[in-house]
Amino acid sequence: MKVFKHTLEVDKRQALLDITPRVQEDIRKSGIQEGIVVVYCPHTTAGIMMNENADPDVCRDMIYGYEKVFPTQDREYRHFEGNSHAHMKSAAVGASQTLIVEDGRLILGTWQNIYFCEFDGPRHRSFYVKILEG
Repeated sequence: MKVFKHTLEVDKRQALLDITPRVQEDIRKSGIQEGIVVVYCPHTTAGIMMNENADPDVCRDMIYGYEKVFPTQDREYRHFEGNSHAHMKSAAVGASQTLIVEDGRLILGTWQNIYFCEFDGPRHRSFYVKILEG
């Protein structure tokens, strides 16, 4: 079993960052040919999602949609840090994704990639990749 830690510098308030190449490189470094990969975000105002990789407007639209459901500004929010919206977005997205490794590569759908979702930037962030053989 291998664990890899990655750091990110996110310079935007909200962003979806494609981390698929980093995960694939971790699999290559691990030497594991068959198994599963867990990609985990240890932050309560960020998350990990799978989504389309072909059209960058999908990421923009995802942020727009989450903003409509969980607006950044709402006078009813009580959390003193002022980032309740980010906690809700993170909870909706989730903190991790589990994927399958076959022949040393991720099994992904035609248009799928893995995204780190920042909802309370700019920030210094991290995520972990755990690769299990089997």
